Amino acid sequence: MAVVKLNGKNFEEEVLNAGGVVMVDFFADWCGPCKMLSPIVEAVSNELPEVKVCKLNTDEATDLAVKYQVMSIPTLLLFKDGELKDRSVGAISKSDMIAFIKNVF
Repeated sequence: MAVVKLNGKNFEEEVLNAGGVVMVDFFADWCGPCKMLSPIVEAVSNELPEVKVCKLNTDEATDLAVKYQVMSIPTLLLFKDGELKDRSVGAISKSDMIAFIKNVF
């Protein structure tokens, strides 16, 4: 499944109003660890098609970063049926990301 690019306009529709599990990667283009995590996020989106995987550039949506208390990037937020269930801060391995996601099923 393709990674969905989020912004302030589509966040509610794509994340909060989405049924099922949604993972949001809060990142910035200048962030080294975010760049390292990006191919893992992409791979996980293909490996777990039942999970909607999204990316949100914090420089373009600072209000959402503040709302969800994203203090460091990369930060992964995990939503289920529109409700925030878990978070992971910092770069993680593919196996850790899959375990993080499967923890909410």
